[in-house]
Amino acid sequence: MPHWKLTVAYDGTPYNGWQIQPGLPTIQGTLAHALHRITGETVLPQGSGRTDTGVHALGQIASVSLASPIPASNLQRALNHILPTSIRILSVEAVPDDFHARHSARRKTYEYRIAPQPVCLPTIAPFVWNCTWPLDLSAMQQAAGHVVGAHDFTSFAATDHDLATRNASEEDDDEPAAPQPEKTAFRTIFASTWHHESGLFIYRVTGSGFLHHMVRNLVGTFVDVGRGRTPAGAIPAILASRARAAAGPTAPPQGLFLIEVDYTSPK
Repeated sequence: MPHWKLTVAYDGTPYNGWQIQPGLPTIQGTLAHALHRITGETVLPQGSGRTDTGVHALGQIASVSLASPIPASNLQRALNHILPTSIRILSVEAVPDDFHARHSARRKTYEYRIAPQPVCLPTIAPFVWNCTWPLDLSAMQQAAGHVVGAHDFTSFAATDHDLATRNASEEDDDEPAAPQPEKTAFRTIFASTWHHESGLFIYRVTGSGFLHHMVRNLVGTFVDVGRGRTPAGAIPAILASRARAAAGPTAPPQGLFLIEVDYTSPK
């Protein structure tokens, strides 16, 4: 059976996240339906992570095996013809049978985009947090540097994340890239930076994996730093507290993008 790696981009606005849910529109469900229409096969493509409702992707990866001997270029063309324009297949490539979109991943990169202007254009509003408070970008950058390295990110996990009963393979939107020990909130962040581009404040973070709402909770905390409500130097103490209440609010989902999934081993 041909085994495929699909690179997928999507506007998450009209979907209830990646993971299939009965009676609700999801990315995974929509993709599975399109594959069924093309091949007649009932399959469930596996994603590199389960992005939440309203979260977008420019480089989500899915893996799926199909019995149909359809060439990669034809499969890509057929999927883009059937899928809604909010989901695009950027590439289709044959991969070894043991490739798994989630289990084979080693690093993921997310971006979060903030529009600081008082009036946000409707063309970008679904894809940014229109955050109109005055923000000190240099302070936010200083704060972001404190999360680089291996840390326990309990303080930045969603409050519904129960480490006592859920393991690494069951996290909701930002699953660990490489296999992780069970019942742990330890993750490794390789890069964490803010920059200003085209009128937006953009946070980019690369890590071995991410807890549920971790990126959005980091952004909410960094915005508190930018507003002057939290000192940049407080981030290490927030991490050490291992308490969600010590960190800032959860940033809204529409500013978050899954940018890239890396399958090469870190050097």
